Amino acid sequence: MRSDSQISPGLTLAGRYTVLEPISAGAMGAVYRAHDSELGKDVALKHLTDTRHTARFDIESRLLSQLRHPRVVRVLDHFGEESGRYIVMELIEGTDLGVVIKKRGNPGLPLSEALDYAREACEALQYVHEQQIVHRDVKPQNLIDSRHGVVLVDFGVARELEEEESGTVGIGTPRFMAPEVFAGGTVSPRSDVFGIAATLWTLIAGKPPVYAEPTKLTDICPDVPSGLERTIRAGLEMIPERRVASIGAFARALGAPLKPARGRSLALSVDKPDAPRSMMEAVVRTAAGVFEAAASSIALTDAPTGELVYQSAWGAGAREIVGVRLPPGIGISGAVVASGQGQAVPDLRSDPRFAAQIAAGTGYVPHTMLVVPLLRGGSPIGALSLLDRRDGGHYGSSDMERAALFAELAVTALDVQPDVFTSLGDAEDAEWQLG
Repeated sequence: MRSDSQISPGLTLAGRYTVLEPISAGAMGAVYRAHDSELGKDVALKHLTDTRHTARFDIESRLLSQLRHPRVVRVLDHFGEESGRYIVMELIEGTDLGVVIKKRGNPGLPLSEALDYAREACEALQYVHEQQIVHRDVKPQNLIDSRHGVVLVDFGVARELEEEESGTVGIGTPRFMAPEVFAGGTVSPRSDVFGIAATLWTLIAGKPPVYAEPTKLTDICPDVPSGLERTIRAGLEMIPERRVASIGAFARALGAPLKPARGRSLALSVDKPDAPRSMMEAVVRTAAGVFEAAASSIALTDAPTGELVYQSAWGAGAREIVGVRLPPGIGISGAVVASGQGQAVPDLRSDPRFAAQIAAGTGYVPHTMLVVPLLRGGSPIGALSLLDRRDGGHYGSSDMERAALFAELAVTALDVQPDVFTSLGDAEDAEWQLG
């Protein structure tokens, strides 16, 4: 349901956030400056008036709270009350690029300044994409010019949730939204490429592009090099497959190669995993992306004890799950390894088999779970687990075949001979042997 409750200054929410003043408002909610009594500082509090799809909202908010990068806003908390759902973010002091254009555009910004802003935004987006997350709402208003450079804010999950129910896809920012998103199609990193290309066009021209318009950017701004025009138009291709494939490729084409990654990876491993760390983390990260999971993990059987050891994990709860040991046969993963048969649990919160030890360690019980055995020679050596679909849906029997094939591929990758990794220069990770 949609709540029309107004949030007034002085109101305290969740026992700690006191609303101070509005920062911005839109069709899907409003952002307020609030004071966090526990942290002793001001924060940005986003109020979402639509209370439907609570599970999906919580799943994505919990995942976003794991992101750590100097160019990406930190999600500090999320909660729900009768007046709606709330996301608490760090308060970025600065001016959004939409306001910057209005104040200083003539009609747009100087070319070098626009390119600097775009490069810094690409740094944020590349990190986000490496973590298997798509922003979905890249536009000047969601890029804050702070004293430390551009910071990406306000991920599009909340807007997408409400648009699905209202049928008003793209309210307020259709010209920055990739056509496939506007049409309710598949969202991918290329959707954000469209958003940053449209943003750069706007920073230069002072107004956003029109879908498939014949007008050239050089007609508006004659000092734009023809190569830059081609790059931006390649980012604005209507068909995703014809669009620049990645944020990194777009930045390179702009002549602004990105700096090495500075953010924290959402993939983690134990100190000495039983397979190359880089490979283990690539498997859990890719599994999460393929199955749209909010978390994924690999547990391998410890030969001496028979226990399942969670060796690598990605996403929400990764830090809490890595290194956890389960006695043989305990929990859903233990049952999967014991039987050699995968299981899909649509509603995990009503299933008593979810290991209490896991729930206690993470402080969270997932909504849905998909677990398949990792088989070598037909015998289980561990399990691949996928938790919480990011769209709020449930894993079911229809997911099992794909997951089993992915697990087969994962074991093949983990069984690659060590000298392959040595030849790639990964000598440290090459010192491994699967039991």
